[in-house]
Amino acid sequence: MLLRKLKGITPKYGEGCFIAENATLIGDVILGNQCSVWYHAVIRGDVHSIRVGNQVNIQDGAIIHATYKKAPTIIGNRVSIGHNAIVHGCTIHNDVLIGMGSVVMDDCIVEPFSIIAAGAVVTQGTHVESGSIYAGIPARKIKSLDESLIKNEIERIAKGYLFYSSWYQEE
Repeated sequence: MLLRKLKGITPKYGEGCFIAENATLIGDVILGNQCSVWYHAVIRGDVHSIRVGNQVNIQDGAIIHATYKKAPTIIGNRVSIGHNAIVHGCTIHNDVLIGMGSVVMDDCIVEPFSIIAAGAVVTQGTHVESGSIYAGIPARKIKSLDESLIKNEIERIAKGYLFYSSWYQEE
């Protein structure tokens, strides 16, 4: 992994984290416990702070960034950020699934128990209501979540990545 100190600030991460050998964490980044940052993911806290809760998985090729002097990026607990997703200058609450290849832009708020569908583009300032699925370009609410989607998607993926990361920590 590349942990790069910038402007006197070194990225920090909690206990039980897996960070892939070619993942990059720069500057003002703090990850909670039991997080995983996968191959080619970049978390770049150079222009503002990035705070990540516990049991968050940031999958292969994802990019987490912020907006210069304007918007930090805040990610809650048990969040899954899919392969090649971009999360930029926004707030993602607990228990959220950000689908593969999706984009969440500046000043967005994604409330708990929400899904951003694969390939969706959540435009600047969008407020994603709790318990909903947003999809499309620009992303719009397409339906409300039921208990089975919460269990079979949001919880399953978050728990799965805790399990997968344990394989890498055993080596």
